[in-house]
Amino acid sequence: MNAYYWKAWFSVGGMSLLTLLMIAGARAQSTPAKGSSEGATATSPKLAEEEYKNIQALKGIPADQVIPSMQFIAASLGVECEYCHLARAFEKDDKKPKLTARKMIGMMMAINKENFEGHREVTCYSCHRGSPDPVATPMIAAEEPRREAAEAAKAGEPKPVLPPADQLLDKYVGAIGGAEALQKVTSRVEKGILTAFGGQHFPVDVYSKAPDKRLSVMHLPNGDSLTAFDGTQGWLSVPGRVHRMSTAENAAARIDADLYFPLHVKTLYERFRVNAGEKIDGHDTYLVVGLKEGQPPLLLYFDKESGLLLRLVRYAETPLGRNPTQIDYADYREANGLKAPFRWTLSRPGNQFTIQVEQLQQNVPVDDAKFAPPPEPPPAAQKRAAP
Repeated sequence: MNAYYWKAWFSVGGMSLLTLLMIAGARAQSTPAKGSSEGATATSPKLAEEEYKNIQALKGIPADQVIPSMQFIAASLGVECEYCHLARAFEKDDKKPKLTARKMIGMMMAINKENFEGHREVTCYSCHRGSPDPVATPMIAAEEPRREAAEAAKAGEPKPVLPPADQLLDKYVGAIGGAEALQKVTSRVEKGILTAFGGQHFPVDVYSKAPDKRLSVMHLPNGDSLTAFDGTQGWLSVPGRVHRMSTAENAAARIDADLYFPLHVKTLYERFRVNAGEKIDGHDTYLVVGLKEGQPPLLLYFDKESGLLLRLVRYAETPLGRNPTQIDYADYREANGLKAPFRWTLSRPGNQFTIQVEQLQQNVPVDDAKFAPPPEPPPAAQKRAAP
């Protein structure tokens, strides 16, 4: 498959280049069970060893968690698929790093089981910090470490008084134009330029329809890369390949697709915590953390002055650790009485892209058919499309 497509899929769809290579190199080699195109039923999802060849260290986890787990390893070590795997033969054990990785996964799980009651406190990233070789010796910093918080505590300075989460979330709704103006928006169509891959530029269209449908179309020299959420299921496609999102990917896509997210965010989490936020693009911020039992937190950074959302950080759980995604919002402009960001930058470990909106229209007709996934190519065609 054309390299543009691999990169485009990771860029617009929120998947890394590693993900697509793993899907093509490993999953296409597996044989789906009879009776289902994916070899599983709604009540009995396939396990990793049923979907992929030669699974050992990750036996027993859901099949749709294999790729996110590989993403986490890649981000933790700062590597790509072929550091451990043979191209077009992902199931083979010819490379020593793959054998070492299995031992490390076992070691990590044993440490957490024996020392942290099975809670995942230690991960690959705990030691590797983005390098294949863990750093065992403390680094000498260029300047003396800062200890403002500790010094302030010693001096008896009072902690800053932070506004309650409800007040900040309400201010955000007011800053964009208010609940009434937001609820009047039934659709949004944006056209702009996506910048990625070392400064390359591609036209991009984004279609949103209330309450929770969204489609991104990245126009490439030889075809389009699409990412969509139809209100229930997310999917990605490039010519010759369709990928239906996993549970974790669907959760992220649902947030992105929620046209009324500023109103709904209060109901998505059981409680919120407010901290002093970091400075973002010269703006002081408050950090609101959404918390819900059994789910990773959601981090929202609001401009102290305007109340606008400047940054959102979300996490996707994997058996080995959390994969982070950061979205920075900027260039807010008014459209039909509602402020919307005309630029957003999405960042993950190892990759980043920016979309600059050039044209935004609201309350225009958008056909529901746009959000429906295309038919999946037959298995043989998928194998031919693999790199």
